[in-house]
Amino acid sequence: MSERSERARSTGPGLAVRTARRLAAALGATLVLVPVLPGTPATARPAGGSHAASEATVSAEYPVVMTIESVNKPVAALNGTVTIAGHVTNGGRSVLKSAHAAVRKPWPSKPLTTRSELASVAARTTPERTDGISLDSPQYALNELGPGQSQPYTLSVAVTDLQLSTEGVYELAVDVWGSTADNQRDRPLGIARTFLPYDPVSAEAQPSKVTTLWPLVHAPVLAAQTLSDNDQTMSVLRDDSLATEFAPGGRLYALVETGSTLPGLTWVVDPDLLDTAFAMTRPYRVQKPGTAGNAAKEDNTVPGTGTAAATAWLEKLRAAVAKPGSQVVALPYADPDLASIAHNAAELDGIDTALGKAATAGRLTVEGRLSVDTRADVAWPYQGYLDQRIAAVAQRAGAGLVLVNGASMPESDALKYTPSAARPMGNGQTALVADEEISALFATDLVTPQEQTRAVQRFLSETFVIARQEPQNPRGLLVMPPRDLTATNAKVLAGALQAAVEGKWVDPVKLDVLAQLTPDPKANTTVPAPADYPARTRDSELPAVDLTDTTRIQANLDTLMRVLTLPQRVRGPFSAAMVRSLSTQWRSEGSAGGVYRKGVGLYLKELTDAVKVPPKRVITFAGDTGVLQVSVRNDLTQTVTNLKLVLVPAQPNRLRVEVPAEELVLPASQSVTLRFPAEAHNNGPVSMTAQLFTTGPNPQPYGDPVQFTVEVTSVTNGVLYVFGGGLVLLLLAALRFVRQRKRRTADGDDGDEPVGDAPLAPAPADDTAAGGPAGDAGRGTGRPEGSGPAVPPERATRPEHPEHPERGGAAQTPRGSTADGRDQATSDEKVGP
Repeated sequence: MSERSERARSTGPGLAVRTARRLAAALGATLVLVPVLPGTPATARPAGGSHAASEATVSAEYPVVMTIESVNKPVAALNGTVTIAGHVTNGGRSVLKSAHAAVRKPWPSKPLTTRSELASVAARTTPERTDGISLDSPQYALNELGPGQSQPYTLSVAVTDLQLSTEGVYELAVDVWGSTADNQRDRPLGIARTFLPYDPVSAEAQPSKVTTLWPLVHAPVLAAQTLSDNDQTMSVLRDDSLATEFAPGGRLYALVETGSTLPGLTWVVDPDLLDTAFAMTRPYRVQKPGTAGNAAKEDNTVPGTGTAAATAWLEKLRAAVAKPGSQVVALPYADPDLASIAHNAAELDGIDTALGKAATAGRLTVEGRLSVDTRADVAWPYQGYLDQRIAAVAQRAGAGLVLVNGASMPESDALKYTPSAARPMGNGQTALVADEEISALFATDLVTPQEQTRAVQRFLSETFVIARQEPQNPRGLLVMPPRDLTATNAKVLAGALQAAVEGKWVDPVKLDVLAQLTPDPKANTTVPAPADYPARTRDSELPAVDLTDTTRIQANLDTLMRVLTLPQRVRGPFSAAMVRSLSTQWRSEGSAGGVYRKGVGLYLKELTDAVKVPPKRVITFAGDTGVLQVSVRNDLTQTVTNLKLVLVPAQPNRLRVEVPAEELVLPASQSVTLRFPAEAHNNGPVSMTAQLFTTGPNPQPYGDPVQFTVEVTSVTNGVLYVFGGGLVLLLLAALRFVRQRKRRTADGDDGDEPVGDAPLAPAPADDTAAGGPAGDAGRGTGRPEGSGPAVPPERATRPEHPEHPERGGAAQTPRGSTADGRDQATSDEKVGP
């Protein structure tokens, strides 16, 4: 049977279904007791995940719960002493009597040489013969313990008394012997186990090359908004959580503090975190709850408190990553969730472009903020789980190296050793496969000393066995802790690494060294199909609707960029905010991610809607020809251009409006009134739609359309005036003819021929009727005076424009703003004085 199969059988499915109850958990150096109710079966379950030692079963036969909370010498030395400390708890119903704790000598004094044997020992739950024989000395006498009572113990044993035969990993067990009130037989009552590497002399085995990822990531907090005062522009954060994280005692502070002590570390950094830290080194503001989609103002934000902490943290990080042997890997900006994208949005327009830009921005940001060279072609899917779709998306985004969980690419049963991490996947990509058992030791919070000690001793034992599998063929191992590595787990991992380095079976190396090791031809290189992706992991993915909404933000942003004269003020913050909306960190903060994405979309809409046609209701149009006046307002703090306004009547056969060819130029915080020549054919209301469009290639609608009504009046009266005027002229001409005929008759003329070139109509009596501004305004309109200003022929083809008189189309007149900055004429506009 293969090593892998033995491991699977040794852990077995039975552990998952056992009824368990934690009776005691150690916190610091103190055990917190949980009382056991009479008649209630209980077990003590150590934490540490599926790869930790299995929980000890509490029963009438084995009522004692034991813990090992410290081992003073993680690696046993020749002629040395090992001191073990922990607690003994009576988890049964009867009083514990005449009991003592003792160390068991390993049986049969031979080391555990395979990883399957390690797993088998860790899976035991009750005392067994294979755990060895209790030593007569040392022993620790216990008090009489009632149900639920606990007592600490300490045992120091000479390494020679353990009779370890040769170098290797041994089981280190401590048990309790005694009797209970209901069973006077002296017997083993409970046991605790761990592992003890033993290396009496410096062996000739080549150390394994181990790369440890050290993640520095955090859920996005930098918003797209900024706030300006008289002196500077301040960044805006959605919360001030990083102020605590960066300060002493915070998680990110501890990660940098601990990581700075380790050689050959690979720092995996989210560039967005560095940008946020840099923004916090200056005065910044924090949004009040419920204001994520609003423009940042003094009344909806509060001053940030983390300036000093962020400044010190950045300096500390720069010093840590600059140490020789370290490497910095830049994740794509804001750490986009590749798995969610691959499964739910791989075919969305623009997603590959967005990922490519995120990778480039990530590299530039990390290099700029930390002043170090960085590697940016690395993909890290959520928890390292991989399938063919994820690999394809990573490749399109430019990732040649993929960090993979060992559970995604398990080894064949026929392979009797642990292969190196590097695996060619084809298409120019290489997978670096993390060791599943080792990485899982740090996947859950190691809160208690018992859990921490178990993780350290198991790490040392696993790496020791791997180094001895093929002593002259060193392996390359990848240790992949979770993205949200806690401060406590980081310290535990650092301690385990340092002990292994001191034992000389681990050589810490950076990621590049690991990736360049010769791949093992027997290692698994098959990328799993999407159907093999873990269902529990898929359940936490960002849904397709959220990803689609995010790409729609990008499309709306592109439209806004086309009209701004200073697009850099908006492009950078919103492009970054869009990528932040895709962050892997929202897996554990789903509700916060939803609020963030909604806030980005609402704020972008607020900026877009700042350039608009103010709402209208009715415009009165008196006459058959005239001008429609429509205003456009710009409430942004910069000039906008590359826009035109189009009026579309619902019934063009009743009201025809000239289509403008002119582009708008809207100064900041001002409105412009446009005049559209129009011709009416019938009286009555006509529905009109005003829509802004971008200009240039592929024009797009900008903002929401505005609908209003044009009330057409006096078209018929104008026609009657024309006929009436003609009749008057005819009457005047007839009267003149009669008078001339009488005069000629009186003079003896027969009146057959007219005299001179007199006009048919009398000359106008004043300037208003004959010419000048008023006369010109009414000339040729076919309507009476007072019906509204007409359009002179030259203005109908070449309207006024204060900056570009050569342009045609609808005329625009910049208008000033009122004291409150709003438009002076936004609705119910009329044609005429």
